[in-house]
Amino acid sequence: MKAFEANFDGLVGLTHHYAGLSFGNEASTRNQLQPSNPRLAAKQGLQKMKTLADMGYVQGVIPPHERPNLPLLRQLGFSGSDEQVLVRAAQQAPQLLSAASSASAMWVANAATVSPSADSADGRVHLTVANLNNKFHRAIEAPETADLLRAIFRDSRHFSVHDALPQVALFGDEGAANHNRFGADYGAPGVQLFIYGREGQQHGAAPVRYPARQTREASEAVARLHQLHSERTLFAQQSPAVIDQGVFHNDVIAVSNQQVLFCHEEAFVDQPQLLQQLATKVPGFQPIVVPRDRVSVADAVQTYLFNSQLLQRPAGGMLLVLPEESRQHAGVWRYLCEQVESGGPIRELKVFDLRESMCNGGGPACLRLRVVLTEAERQAINPAVLMNDRLFATLNAWVDRHYRDRLTQTDLADPQLLSEGRQALDELTQLLDLGSVYAFQR
Repeated sequence: MKAFEANFDGLVGLTHHYAGLSFGNEASTRNQLQPSNPRLAAKQGLQKMKTLADMGYVQGVIPPHERPNLPLLRQLGFSGSDEQVLVRAAQQAPQLLSAASSASAMWVANAATVSPSADSADGRVHLTVANLNNKFHRAIEAPETADLLRAIFRDSRHFSVHDALPQVALFGDEGAANHNRFGADYGAPGVQLFIYGREGQQHGAAPVRYPARQTREASEAVARLHQLHSERTLFAQQSPAVIDQGVFHNDVIAVSNQQVLFCHEEAFVDQPQLLQQLATKVPGFQPIVVPRDRVSVADAVQTYLFNSQLLQRPAGGMLLVLPEESRQHAGVWRYLCEQVESGGPIRELKVFDLRESMCNGGGPACLRLRVVLTEAERQAINPAVLMNDRLFATLNAWVDRHYRDRLTQTDLADPQLLSEGRQALDELTQLLDLGSVYAFQR
């Protein structure tokens, strides 16, 4: 059956700030406590969505979460009115207030793992919400993510949205950032590759500086939930050495599309064996392996070269969607231009300024969730979230009305910020036909 890949980008939230909450993500740590610009962050993300939609790609929007998360702060012992809760949290535990205010749900590559209907035994698109339990500020996202995804993929005849796996270390799950799918035809059964950083009962090498967030047990559980065929499902371990260099998710060191895998030569444990397995299972498999003497792991982390979108072009070949940081690095840009000139799979480069996201450690691929759809499945999606000229203008105007252009950690205690956020999200649910999806609306 004919199918295509749609991308659903996370809309940056009103409390986007730099708190340095994500140990192992070096950009997040490096920019801790710097002022942020939520309005610019949202507009940069919207511009990427609109540009790709104008190029003919199906593009959707996933709304931000409600932040600050007052029920969480109350659960942690901060009492009184909403205003008092914010003030007391800021005075007694500012890092907890930052965590409860984090806009990290913008990186929807971590929202869920997705398998298309062509791969699942029941013929439905399956989405399993990620539990993100390695980081407190992200582990709180799962229930609200499930509600938002069900408001978008709401037809149970076509979609099955699974709740997150148990919130324990054994089942650490970081979503699509550690998942790839291969196949020449989006609509035909494909080969799914799950990447993990560790096993619950650790075997072999493990990172020592930074945590390995994804477990093999979680990946195997997601494959079972999605009813995948065992012969078309592979599991591979990310290199512990690159995790220790700041590659906290696989999408910081590899990206795939159809028959192509674009990765660094140090991305995986037993990489030659993995490439051979993929060559056996994926007809026409084309690896593009970047050698360390052309691009070091440190340069890949700095530029987010691999945290790019690899998209099929209507004219043939593939488009690589990159952050501006990749163009600014002479060696990385030279390598990419050589790839385009060589006539290989990558035929075109498209650069976006996503500085506000990049400063918190998220590039183009972090901002999007890939969903392969048939036309019938697209028709079953909430149509109000699909990007077009009207929605772009509407959301830009909405951002201008509600978002601040400067935010610091001390601003999180401002009760007016909470009020602004609720007013904005209440309006957004109407614009996107989401229903009463946020807790404050119920």
